[in-house]
Amino acid sequence: MSRQGFYKKLKRIQNENQNADLILAEVRKIRKLQPKYGTLKLYKDLYFFFQKQQIKIGRDQFFKLLKYNQLLVKKSKNFVTTTNSKHRFFKNPNRIKDLEIKQSEQVWVSDITYLKIQNNHAYLALVTDAYSKKIVGFKLTDHMRTEMVVDALKMALKQRSFPDRKLIHHSDRGIQYCAPEFTNFADKQQILLSNTQNSDPYENAIAERMNRTLKYEYGLKEVLPDLKTAEKMVQQAVEIYNNRRLHFSLELQTPAKVHLQENVKYKSYKRKKILNLSNQNN
Repeated sequence: MSRQGFYKKLKRIQNENQNADLILAEVRKIRKLQPKYGTLKLYKDLYFFFQKQQIKIGRDQFFKLLKYNQLLVKKSKNFVTTTNSKHRFFKNPNRIKDLEIKQSEQVWVSDITYLKIQNNHAYLALVTDAYSKKIVGFKLTDHMRTEMVVDALKMALKQRSFPDRKLIHHSDRGIQYCAPEFTNFADKQQILLSNTQNSDPYENAIAERMNRTLKYEYGLKEVLPDLKTAEKMVQQAVEIYNNRRLHFSLELQTPAKVHLQENVKYKSYKRKKILNLSNQNN
């Protein structure tokens, strides 16, 4: 190799190392806010960063860089059940099974998940817009009484962007969502209630997926010191999720942006699509 060729190659290697350091620094910056943000979404999210820094890197090379630096997301599992459907209260039919969802605030989906608080648990009720995937209401408590889901729904109602639209509230058949305290409140708000008909999680796939996303991408699956800390972390997670997290199902836009649009093709989380997206996230 000529001296000129040697120094040319040396300069190229130095540039590649410098670019790798820039990329890794930016990835770590994003991961501080979204620890479980999928690698493919990171690659898409960094598009303008690559342009600004004049970095040319392919998707496969980006994956290899993160893998070499142990920055790929590891999968986790959830084992705790928070649904008690064996109760005497009336269960509504599934009103969204074949429904075409065309806009935000047409269907809200809800579910309850748990957080670990030292030697105890806290419980998080979420209300998510089925069209935009935006979290519109939430409530974190140290109990599972019906008032928690009522409070989450109240929060969602206070910040509606389209209050005149007819709204369906869909959930599992858990006792909190079928108890008179909740159903009477929803009825007064002229909300039509809908429930899953069996234990298949795909009947409430958006809500189930939201539980997992919020917990496993924003550090909420860890053991938290106390309820006050957990509340602050949940608020921060919802804010970041709604305004910064890109979605493949939203054509790589954020939930907050899509919530105000009507030209995004709705994509449901059916069994096959969930599996495909799960593979893409890592």
